[in-house]
Amino acid sequence: QVQLVDSGGGLVQAGGSLRLSCAASGRTFSSYAMGWFRQAPGKEREFVAAISWGGGNRWYADSVKGRFTISRDNAKNTVYLQMNSLKPEDTAVYYCAATESGTYYRGLVKDYDYWGQGTQVTVSS
Repeated sequence: QVQLVDSGGGLVQAGGSLRLSCAASGRTFSSYAMGWFRQAPGKEREFVAAISWGGGNRWYADSVKGRFTISRDNAKNTVYLQMNSLKPEDTAVYYCAATESGTYYRGLVKDYDYWGQGTQVTVSS
C-alpha cells in the first residue's frame, strides 16, 4: 500500500500560479503511476493529469492542457502539479491518486486505488 498527502492549495487571483505537491510513503513510489483529479462543489470528480511510473509519459485533460504540468521526483517520493494561468473554473478540491494499473492514462477514477486527502484551490476573478 501507499499513503498520499496532498499540499500546496490556497487562494489565488485569476492568472496566478500554484504548485501542488503529493508526498507518498509506504510501498516503492516508482511502482505507481500517479494522477491528479479535482472535484468542484456539486460536480463529479474529474481527471486533471497523469504521469507514468518513470515520468516519461504524461496525459492532461483538455481543459488544463498548456497551463498545468505534472511531474514527479521518485527520489523524493513526490508528485507535483504546477498550475499556471489559473481561472475561476479551476476552483476545486484537488486530489492526487496512485495506481499500479496500466490503464492510468485513461483518467478514470475507478482505475486508481489510493487517494490523498485533497487540497483546496480557490481562484478569484
